Amino acid sequence: MFLVGIDVAKDKHDCFICDSDGNVIRDVFTFSNDREGFNLLLSFMPTSSENVKVGLEATGHYSLNLINFLIDNGYSPVVFNPLQINLFRKAHTLRKTKTDKIDAKLIALMLSSSVAKPHLDLSYHVTELKSLTRYRSRLKEQLARLKISLARIIEIVFPELENCVYSINQKSTMALLYEFPSKELIANAHLTRLTNRLKDNSRGKYSKDKALEIRNIAIILLELVLMQVVLILFKRLI
Repeated sequence: MFLVGIDVAKDKHDCFICDSDGNVIRDVFTFSNDREGFNLLLSFMPTSSENVKVGLEATGHYSLNLINFLIDNGYSPVVFNPLQINLFRKAHTLRKTKTDKIDAKLIALMLSSSVAKPHLDLSYHVTELKSLTRYRSRLKEQLARLKISLARIIEIVFPELENCVYSINQKSTMALLYEFPSKELIANAHLTRLTNRLKDNSRGKYSKDKALEIRNIAIILLELVLMQVVLILFKRLI
């Protein structure tokens, strides 16, 4: 059995490879935290992944790309809790300070130890869940910005609508504006269509009375605009 210990850092990792008898296969070497470095690691690994144990320290996102690379190439990396490595270091060396090259050897040694229990807290599903959570957060932020933009537009083109409904962002209002995106279209819409649009998207809370209220306001606004245009034309004729 071959044991591969990897000490993970931000930009580079240290690796040590030995067999289960303690014979050094590859002394500590450093590889970069990118695909070029991962391919270098792969070139030093034994050809058959079935006889290889790979261990590394749980270091958050610094190790995610490496873990995924190892899994894609047929290895099953064991992720150790940092506290386990620290306790194992104190028990097996007199050195109190952390040294990456020594830690790589310690991690390899831990793979052959029956005392140390690996902490298997990272998996494909956990990684994907974290990614989806971040994506959901970005979508929520984007939605919030769009709602603010929509409210500003309505304040310009149909400000009176806000006083007729509970919220501009509620489902029924959104559905109304989706089909009738201006006060002109609302004013000229058939009352039955307006009523059905509001009722179907408000669980029956908004009825014909609410549709009539909104349409009447839109009609009044259009009439006011028309009157202003007529007055302007009349003044020009005088």
